[in-house]
Order: sequence, then structure tokens, then C-alpha cells
Amino acid sequence: MPNQGIEQFARHEAIRELLRHGPVPTQQGLVDALRKLGIAATQSSVSRDLREIGAIKTPEGYALSGEDAGSQPQLTGIAELLREIRPAGPHLIVIRTAIGAAQRVALALDRSGWPEIVGNIGGDDTVFVATDSATHQKILVSKLERALARDTESP
Repeated sequence: MPNQGIEQFARHEAIRELLRHGPVPTQQGLVDALRKLGIAATQSSVSRDLREIGAIKTPEGYALSGEDAGSQPQLTGIAELLREIRPAGPHLIVIRTAIGAAQRVALALDRSGWPEIVGNIGGDDTVFVATDSATHQKILVSKLERALARDTESP
């Protein structure tokens, strides 16, 4: 049973993250997106999850309520410092940075408040980020890639 709670929590966080990027037209669209992240889901589990996280149905599709939509932590200003994000084993992510930038990136991750992060260590040009599960690792890599893509697209 405890494993089901962890899976449900990870699914909730992944759905929130997907919906932060805009409405998703159908529950099946969420199921498909979750599966791409390696998270098992069915239409009925997604329906229940949407209800539990307080998502709403809009004319464009499923979306977060106003409170959750604006709660995305920003990693402003670190995109230009990153060189590579790479999973290493089931619970570790290795982030390569510009020389001397790893501690700044590690601090931004600490301040992000993302629940997938158990802790991190920043050296000179490398950050090791620990997660408590392979699922959280996948969610975190996806969050980092999306957050950083948004940061580099900003004017």
C-alpha cells in the first residue's frame, strides 16, 4: 500500500506540472503524456487525480485552478549556466554547468521547493541532485528541461 501512495503523489505532481503549461484537452491526453514520462495511468485514475488536485474543466480542456497555476517555481537566470542535464542511476541527476556556476545552480534548486529534490551538492561545474525514486527523477528532469526552455525563450 505505501508504494501506491508514492505513485499517486508522483502522478499528482506530474499532472500539475503538465497543466502548468496550459490546458490539456482530454483526460486521455493526460494519460498519454504521463506514459511518456514513464508514469502508469488510466483514464479513471487521471479522472480521480484531477478531482483530488482540484483541477477544473474549461472550454480549452483541463486546467489548474488559479492558485496552483501561478505556483511554478522559477529558475530565473540559470539557463545560460547549464551545459547538460543527465540522469545517472535511478535516484541521481548530474547537471554540468559553466565553470564556477554549480553552487549558484544548486542554490536555485534548493530554493525552488520542488518536492522531487531530496538534496543536492554543487561543486565547481557539476551539481549532483538526489531524488527518492526513479519516478521523481523523471519528473524532475522534465521539470528542469521545461523550466530552462522557458527561461531561454524569454526576452
